[in-house]
Amino acid sequence: MRGYLGLGSNVGDRRANLQAAIDALPGHGVIVLACSSTYDTDPVGEILDQPSFLNACARVETALAPEELLDACKAIERELGRDLESGVRHAPRPIDVDLLLLGDEPYASERLTLPHAQATNRRFVLIPLLELDFDLRTPDGTRLSDCLAAMPLDEGVRREGPPLRLPASAERSE
Repeated sequence: MRGYLGLGSNVGDRRANLQAAIDALPGHGVIVLACSSTYDTDPVGEILDQPSFLNACARVETALAPEELLDACKAIERELGRDLESGVRHAPRPIDVDLLLLGDEPYASERLTLPHAQATNRRFVLIPLLELDFDLRTPDGTRLSDCLAAMPLDEGVRREGPPLRLPASAERSE
């Protein structure tokens, strides 16, 4: 099943943290098909007084069910030093791996809603997602490019660098 992940980091070597998450995905049953450029972004949410984030998105393929893919994302966050037990939402973090979209159907459980609640209203998500697929839509047909066009320009998102490298296993299979 095709899906999209959002990645973010604002602690330590941000690009290396994002790359480490991309490199860890194949070991968790996720094939990385493409990575967006990286974007330096202003913090949003509950804690605004913190370092800026480096964000990117990845197009992936997996046989994992939505909850299993969420578990894989959380496992990678733990492996890369994120404290998931602190309970402080939107706090500074070495890595954040969010499941944004998966397949063509919406999904909802106590732990997970797809598409991700922020996928249509955060510039730092939409810009790298649309770089991967400008015609991307949510399962209900909403064009993500229309969502971006309707947003105010108050959320700072600046292209920082080239796309993240595909994991070595993905480079060999293409």
